[in-house]
Amino acid sequence: MTDQTVTGARTAPEVLQLDAGDLTASLRAGWRDFRAEPLYGAFFSVFYVTGGWLLVFAFSAQGQLWWTLPAGAGFPILGPFIACGFYEISRRREAGEGFGLRDILGVVFRQKDRQVPSMAVVIVVFFLFWNFLAHMIFALFLGQATLVNVSSSLGIFATGQGLGMLAFGTAVGAALATLLYALTVVSLPMLLDREVDFVTAMLTSVALVRANPVVMLGWGALIGVLLFAGMATLFFGLFIVLPVLGHASWHLYRRAVIWH
Repeated sequence: MTDQTVTGARTAPEVLQLDAGDLTASLRAGWRDFRAEPLYGAFFSVFYVTGGWLLVFAFSAQGQLWWTLPAGAGFPILGPFIACGFYEISRRREAGEGFGLRDILGVVFRQKDRQVPSMAVVIVVFFLFWNFLAHMIFALFLGQATLVNVSSSLGIFATGQGLGMLAFGTAVGAALATLLYALTVVSLPMLLDREVDFVTAMLTSVALVRANPVVMLGWGALIGVLLFAGMATLFFGLFIVLPVLGHASWHLYRRAVIWH
């Protein structure tokens, strides 16, 4: 598909039909951007990796390491904000513009005066709501269980109540994750690229998923698998996964949305 560069706030987005080839091409472009600018990938990823370590440490110190699971499931939704740096790098490389760290950080910092903070509110509310629901689901299924510390009583998860909690919690989490994914998959790179309001960006993102349900859900599943693999390596794998996905997300947005 042909990328189109249009400036100005009076243009309207249109979503296109995608196929598996678009996903493959976006990943390849993301990998090329990462290989071309690996230090930027390490710079932005370190904040996310450090956050993951702090999350594990905090729950371990409280003897509630198992809460890392629901918190970890929600934690990746904060990643798109770090990805703004990756979007800008890919945008500039695509446009043939030179850049340095100050240029990239300047663009990311200026997002505070645009629509990205509004998206931040939406994403953080989802994150907090999911953690609240995780506690509620635990209380509903295991609140009457006679145990002192879940971390030392993992057998509870093999009981009928425990398995029911895991199944129900997974279903609720998947539904919330799918909704949030549909709202944000191209809305954040769009907000970096264009002067549009965050509602328009989210509606366009949802429209793209509705127009390409199989392809976009496949993309979401791939993101989930890669993020899980990155976190399973004590978060070290995120030093590669995050930059590649961040750059690839920009290129997918450019292949998925045109402006009139």
